Amino acid sequence: MAWPSFFTRENKENLNRGLEKTKESVFTRLSRAVAGKSRVDDEVLDNLEEVLVSSDVGVETTLRIIERIEARVAKDKYLNTNELNKILRDEIIALLEDNGLASEENFSSDLKSTPHVIMIVGVNGSGKTTTIAKLAYQYKQAGKKVLLGAADTFRAAAIDQLQIWGERTGVPVIRQNMGSDPASVAFDTVKSAVAGAYEVAIIDTAGRLHNKVNLMAELSKIKRVMEKVLPGAPHEVLLVLDGSTGQNAFEQAKQFTAATDVTALVITKLDGTAKGGVVIGISDQFKIPVKYIGIGEKMHDLQVFNRTEFVDSLFSG
Repeated sequence: MAWPSFFTRENKENLNRGLEKTKESVFTRLSRAVAGKSRVDDEVLDNLEEVLVSSDVGVETTLRIIERIEARVAKDKYLNTNELNKILRDEIIALLEDNGLASEENFSSDLKSTPHVIMIVGVNGSGKTTTIAKLAYQYKQAGKKVLLGAADTFRAAAIDQLQIWGERTGVPVIRQNMGSDPASVAFDTVKSAVAGAYEVAIIDTAGRLHNKVNLMAELSKIKRVMEKVLPGAPHEVLLVLDGSTGQNAFEQAKQFTAATDVTALVITKLDGTAKGGVVIGISDQFKIPVKYIGIGEKMHDLQVFNRTEFVDSLFSG
């Protein structure tokens, strides 16, 4: 198989390993769904629907996939159940292609503007801070000068944690005291990034969802002050979601996309769960590209999402 230039054999092996739990779960359920059947009929489709829903693909997306397979059954008249994995793979890739959800960018790609400012949003515990560390590490490995901003000022632990990750990765962190205005930290970070000729600035924000109105006001203010320093900033707003929470990740996506203009998604902790199907459902339902997926604890285990290779790893035997 020919991989895109940024998607290496090592990437593929790591992806296969990271999705092992989901793959085992899906294959076990698929085997039960087609047990004793030689062709794809209504009963197999009903069973398949149950498999996809229970794998956290989501009801709406599952129904779209089933409709595509029904159309294929009607067209081909006879489909062998042995072909079901390949059919599933092809139809899900086609579904994601129809949505235009692709990103050919990677850490080595040329940046459209410098500094390239990335605002990170997501609830506490979603893997937000470690995602920032992994982004910083990989951008730095790609030869880019990186700066971090600790704008989650409501938790001292969040500031300290980001500082520790900054020291480990050799990336400076702009911080203020706990309780400081988050927008002030964002302002200082972008200003420092411009003055210091940094190529990438990554800014953490508070992960609270208890009051959507306050969240919306806070995120809007942070964006406004960045824009004052650097027109067009932030250039990306990445929403970090914990893939192991399954359907709860859908709810978080709904809340944050209502509160701010999310440009792409990062779905973490896929290696520790059998709920990897959530990536397919969230990609499809929110029409926001999944840009990165987390498939392990190591720094390089944050991968640029490649929809074809992801689906291939889930459904190829």
